[in-house]
Amino acid sequence: MLRTSWRCCVPQYQPLVMSWRLPRVPVITQRPSRALPGVRWQPSDPDPAMRASIAAHATEAGLPNLAHPLELDVEKRPWPVERADAIVCINMIHISPWPATEALFAGAGDLLTHNGVLFTYGPYSVDGDFRGEGNVTFDRNLRARNPAWGIRDIRELEPVADINGLMLAATVAMPANNLSLIWRKTGSK
Repeated sequence: MLRTSWRCCVPQYQPLVMSWRLPRVPVITQRPSRALPGVRWQPSDPDPAMRASIAAHATEAGLPNLAHPLELDVEKRPWPVERADAIVCINMIHISPWPATEALFAGAGDLLTHNGVLFTYGPYSVDGDFRGEGNVTFDRNLRARNPAWGIRDIRELEPVADINGLMLAATVAMPANNLSLIWRKTGSK
């Protein structure tokens, strides 16, 4: 699925920046590097322990297109990258406060080249529809853990994307009621 989703929007030669906050990030980082060997993958994480883990797994995997991870917290500017053709953000929007989502779109708007892609993945609602009882329960659990977290509605994201020169180009249904959202940079901030 990754290969299909990416081939529709990112030529293989373009560099890529990733930002993930997942315990299994070292394993996930290897999958796109193997699936799309012509793409340079730049992992990032705000947590030093996660960066060390990503680096160790990358070294072990021996993937030449997987760069050493950068320290990147979406809410801290400037980001440690000058430009990107694509940014991948997996499972962050629902487990972070709303200002982190705003910072993600602002950073993407600043960093992406024209027609660049912000690829976000995770659970989303669409016009208030959580797309399954499992997502309703998951949202409730997230908000119980932290009231600033929760499944975001795509319609909430669109105005934030718009003010940062991005538009929703595609929505791809994924397993477990998740979605891949492909945002394309079409304008300037």
